[in-house]
Formats: sequence, C-alpha cells, structure tokens
Amino acid sequence: MHKVYHRVDNIAGNVVNVKARGVKYRELAEITSRRVSSLAQVIRLEGDSVSLQVFAGARGIATDAHVRFLGHPMQVPFSDDLLGRVFTGSAMPRDKGPALKDGLIEIGGPSVNPAKRIIPRNMVRTGIPMIDVFNTLVESQKLPIFARAGEPYNPLLARIALQAEVDVIVLGGMGLKHDDYLSFRDTLEENGALGRAVMFVHTAADPVVECLLVPDICLAVAEQFALANKRVLVLLTDMTNFADALKEISITMEQVPSNRGYPGDLYSQLAARYEKAVDFDTAGSITILAATTMPGDDVTHPVPDNTGYITEGQFYLRNGRIEPFGSLSRLKQQVNGKSREDHRAIMNAMIQLYAGYREVLEKQSMGFRMSAWDQKLLKYGARFEKEMMDLTVNIPLEGALDLGWKILADCFEAVETGIPSKLAEKFWPKKEGEKKT
Repeated sequence: MHKVYHRVDNIAGNVVNVKARGVKYRELAEITSRRVSSLAQVIRLEGDSVSLQVFAGARGIATDAHVRFLGHPMQVPFSDDLLGRVFTGSAMPRDKGPALKDGLIEIGGPSVNPAKRIIPRNMVRTGIPMIDVFNTLVESQKLPIFARAGEPYNPLLARIALQAEVDVIVLGGMGLKHDDYLSFRDTLEENGALGRAVMFVHTAADPVVECLLVPDICLAVAEQFALANKRVLVLLTDMTNFADALKEISITMEQVPSNRGYPGDLYSQLAARYEKAVDFDTAGSITILAATTMPGDDVTHPVPDNTGYITEGQFYLRNGRIEPFGSLSRLKQQVNGKSREDHRAIMNAMIQLYAGYREVLEKQSMGFRMSAWDQKLLKYGARFEKEMMDLTVNIPLEGALDLGWKILADCFEAVETGIPSKLAEKFWPKKEGEKKT
C-alpha cells in the first residue's frame, strides 16, 4: 500500500510541493484534484519536503489534491512490438496504435560497468562520405552534431537513420516542431526503415518534463535491445532543448544558477546520458549521435562546451555540409586502418589538399595572381565540395574511396598528392591505353 497525501503546500509553475516521508528521488506520483488527474515525478527532496514536476502541467490542481506515490520511477514497456511505433516523451502512443503494457523497465539507471565493456572496434557505415571516409563513426561511440539554428541537422539524422548499417534505430526528439516530427516519421516510413526503428517524440507543445524523459527512455530501450545482441544507434535531437528544459525547471525550483542560467550540474546531467554508449563484451552495442544546436553559432555556449568534454569528438555542420576542419572522430583510428589499406592515405591527402584550396580562395579574394598549382587546387576544391562534402551524396565507403582516387587523378599528378608511391601504384586510376602495373 502506498500512502496518499491530502494536502499540497504550494504550487509554483508546474511544480507541486508536498510534505511526505519515505519518498525516493525520481519516484512517480499520481495527483488527483477534482476532475484532474496527472502523473508527476519527484525532482527534489529536502527533509520531508518533496517537489514534484507535473507531466501535464499544474493547471486545475488545487491545494486539497490527493497525492499518491507509486513506489517506482518512470517505467517504459519493452518488447519487439516497439519497433515501427511512435510514442510521446512519456512513452504513450503518438501513432494511434495500442498502448503497450508488458515488459516494463525502469529508465534512468546507471551506466554500464566498465568491466563489461570492450574497446570499440567496428565502424558504423552511414553512406555519407564525410563521415565514413574522413571521420568514421564507431560502434559504442558518443558524438554530437554541433550546428547553429537553421542547419539541416534533422534531415542529416533522418538520412543516417535510413542508411546506417545497424540493427535498431532509437530516435528521440526533444522540443521538435510538429513538421520536423512528421518529416522524420514520413521519411522512415516511405523508405521502409520504420520497421527497425522506434521513435519517442516530445514536441514544443508538450509538457517540459517530457523533454527530460526522452533521452532516458530512449537509452533504456536501447540498452535492452543491445542486451538482446542488437547493434543499436540512438539519434537524439536536440540536446540544447533538453538542457533548456533543465534550466526551466531549475529556475522554477529557485536553484542558484550557473553559467547563463543553466543548473550547476549540467555537465553531470549530460554525461549521465552520453555515458550510456557501450559495446558489451557478450552482447550488442549502443552508439549515440546527438544534435546540439549552438545559439549564435557559439561553441563556448554552456551546452556544446560541456558536451565537448564528454564526447569522443564532434561533427560541425556548417552551410549545409559537415565541415572537415573542426570535425573529429577520436576513435576513427580504431577502424579506418582495417577498412581498406588506402583509407588513411586518401583521408589525409584529400583533407590536406582541401586546406590548400581554402588558402587559395583567400588569395583569390584579395586579388592575387593564380599560379598553375593554385588553379589545380581550385578545380580540386570545387569537385571535393560537390562530390564528397554535399550531404545528398550517398555512396558506400569503397565507392567513396574509389571516387577520391578519381578526383585526385583528374586534378593532380600522383607525386603532387603526397600519397605513398606503393599505394599510388596500386590504386591510381590508369588513363586509357596505359597498362596497369
């Protein structure tokens, strides 16, 4: 039996305060007031003073409301029936399908014991050259996509959801516009990928507390799929909205603000989610790719700044493309030497030459005369941006490497690229009539 409390001390925004004993942090409660009934979650404990965030908002709740604590934190149903379904941020059906009630699991548990993890060793192929060739995504990696507002980070995540060579996609939306949610759903459905995906979507019109639940629900479900020996890719968008929800609640709770009003435990809150990325030694894996918008394109903003200390690199999305300078996958060395022997050589040469192209653009803008080498770099840079950097390009890794050789051969002589002669002799495209060695 769970105690029922018949008095609410005060209500501040969507936070209800009651006096209660024997209550745990993150425990759920049911609040009933006249004709209003809503779930709430414990977000602060101070002695016998308990603060609860009401999921559906505190409108209609009076001080004589009945508060019944349920004795457990938020739970989400888990089974293979989740695949192909779309849910709200509180795991209620959004797709008008039946509610799932079996196999309940708790969310927000601890990270996996390091002793149960293995060193990342497998790449996650996405069909996007700027990822597969230049900053390879690795199983169990945690990577953010840093972008300013307006960049196509959601279409990029949708493409990755379609093309990533994994078993299960878990997509979590936080503060999504309704048309962005529909775009995700329709893209996956029209391309036949919804059957291997499950979506938990909080829209901008939904209660703020549901925004906080989305990453925990997604990662709890992903963990169960991974324990069933599945390779799981978790796509989260947008973690800045998640942090803003934390800030909104901390302000309501009258907590002392930290940098730009965010709570002092922002780093810990973000790390608790990102550290769920894991490659189990006897089961599957969880890989996390999370969009993080940068207000004012400011990488020193508290959300991207803290994220950078937690994750293993980052993708910078600028002008609709993944920027090669600044983007980094710190684990790519674990896998790109195993993909094909020319992978690292192509990666290094093309980026170095593209850096030269960017310098030539600056010279050109200042009116300097262009040399023959500058003209080669200009030709190369234009092709690199169009055929490799453009996010509409969809090509397997081996095809992207072959394309890299072709672009280099069309713009330079082999000795001008800095690629080892042994590799050039084997992979350099031969001109018509020229015998292969």
